[in-house]
Amino acid sequence: MLQPIFVGDVQGCADELETLLGRVEATFGTAFELWIVGDVVNRGPDNLRALRRVRELVAAGRGHYVLGNHELNLLRIAAGLCEPSPLDTISDLLEAPDADDWIEWLRRRPVAIAGALGSQRFALVHAAVHPDWGIDEIACRASRVTERLGAESWCEAREFLAGDPAEDEVLDALLRFTRCRSANGEGSWAAEAPALAPSGYRAWHEEWSERGHGYGVVYGHWALQGLHVARGLRGLDTGCVHHGRGRDGVLTAWVPDPNGEEPFAPHDEAFWRVQARRAYYVHRDSFESGEISD
Repeated sequence: MLQPIFVGDVQGCADELETLLGRVEATFGTAFELWIVGDVVNRGPDNLRALRRVRELVAAGRGHYVLGNHELNLLRIAAGLCEPSPLDTISDLLEAPDADDWIEWLRRRPVAIAGALGSQRFALVHAAVHPDWGIDEIACRASRVTERLGAESWCEAREFLAGDPAEDEVLDALLRFTRCRSANGEGSWAAEAPALAPSGYRAWHEEWSERGHGYGVVYGHWALQGLHVARGLRGLDTGCVHHGRGRDGVLTAWVPDPNGEEPFAPHDEAFWRVQARRAYYVHRDSFESGEISD
């Protein structure tokens, strides 16, 4: 049996990913499989090296990788639907000789994957799921997203990304999977944290938890929330790329016992942490305040 290793947002921090994988390989040899919550790219220094490592494991059958909002942003830029932000660090990908190959590979990655730890089913997503969705519906909706985003023609995929989520429930599902932080009792979602979301919204996982689902969710995306350990939930974005913003950035992996009776127990301590090597990312507030310029 392969040991599952769930990894939070890498965001181009290839050195930290290599350090983590070095520990994994020293401990388990090749008898492991990596589950990546998305956002392997952007804001950090070395997207291509991080992506190559993940792609090697996926190709070897020992890697599972869902798209995050930063991969989606990369695809939108490549499609000409938006311009890079001054904070984006994806030029190494966009200017690579094999950029087209990377775009084709990325747009065919899933946005949610269903798995199991022993008898406990779980969903791997980047940001969130609808509070009412069971795991089979998550898989079904994710499959519809992949069909549209991974269409045979890049032109079709571009049209999908350029659409209106209010008029296209598949695009809305893609954005929920990759951007959501808050939801209300009716299941509507917002990208903002509850403090900035409309009235009546709270953390999406609070709504989800009240439904009493029998599956778990492993996710990332919410660096300001930090490590989130609750019954049925593992939020793994601990802001490796944000190191230096008044706190320490850490790349976090969850290393559960695959044979444990309750892998999603609320007091789990099966986490490995790799300290960020340096400050990587200047927050947008520094641009807006005039502290730095593009």
